[in-house]
Amino acid sequence: MSTVETSTESSPSDNQPLDEFSHCHAGILAQLESFRGLPDLLDPAARARRIATRTMGFFDDVVRAHHADEERELFPAVLASARKGAEREMVQGTVDRLTAEHRQIEAMWSRLSPALKDVAKGRDSDLDASSVQRLVDTYVAHARFEEQMFLPLAQAILGRNSNHMAALGLSLHMRHADPAVISRAMAHW
Repeated sequence: MSTVETSTESSPSDNQPLDEFSHCHAGILAQLESFRGLPDLLDPAARARRIATRTMGFFDDVVRAHHADEERELFPAVLASARKGAEREMVQGTVDRLTAEHRQIEAMWSRLSPALKDVAKGRDSDLDASSVQRLVDTYVAHARFEEQMFLPLAQAILGRNSNHMAALGLSLHMRHADPAVISRAMAHW
């Protein structure tokens, strides 16, 4: 009867295939750990896409329209109603400043918009946090100046004649009214 001898000693090269399996498991486990955190990232990623999409529409539909209303309606109405001399010069200087700020904000937006579109579409983006912060800070300062300085001045100037305030209100209403509604209303006159 022959016996098979088994060696309990192994050389380093004998374990190499098993080490390969072990190293492979380490890589698999590391990837699976990353995968485990994926669901936690889906909500923030979806929120980023929603905010980007809403902000793009908001800027184009609201902010630009607001700037246009001010520049076509409010600023000319206040300038036309301002008293000649120092008051009109002050209004003109303020209007020039606000209009320049509109262009500055819109230029900042134009530079950010392509990266924001990438975010909205769920693509990799190089959206610069400091540029976003500058745009927001610039608009906050713009709105604060307008609220604290220009709008009270406009109220005082336009408020001297109720017809001027009514004309501004009607002009804004007509600008934003549905063209079909305006056509039907004009047909009745």
